Amino acid sequence: QVQLVESGGGLVQAGGSLRLSCAASGRTFSTFVMGWFRQAPGKDREVVARISGSGGITYYAGSVKGRFTISRDNAKNTVYLQMNSLKPEDTAVYYCAAIAADNYWGQGTQVTVSS
Repeated sequence: QVQLVESGGGLVQAGGSLRLSCAASGRTFSTFVMGWFRQAPGKDREVVARISGSGGITYYAGSVKGRFTISRDNAKNTVYLQMNSLKPEDTAVYYCAAIAADNYWGQGTQVTVSS
């Protein structure tokens, strides 16, 4: 079992920045690929970014590439999402996940970007 707790969401103006954190407990954190996903009202959940267990390989959705950065600190069992140049269309509930046959999910944190 892996327990995930996100933090760092909030309300920000367009062009602003936020950093999300996801603290993990349970099984060995560094063995998991970790991901950030988001779900806007009326839309499907979509992947935002993923990072390998060592942190050496990352993937970004096209809509956030160049603006968002995923990173992890395995000593702290934490994965981060630095979000810069935020746009209103980034408004969503953001979820952290430990990627597995059945993903482990956090409870989500709301990000609202005002225009």
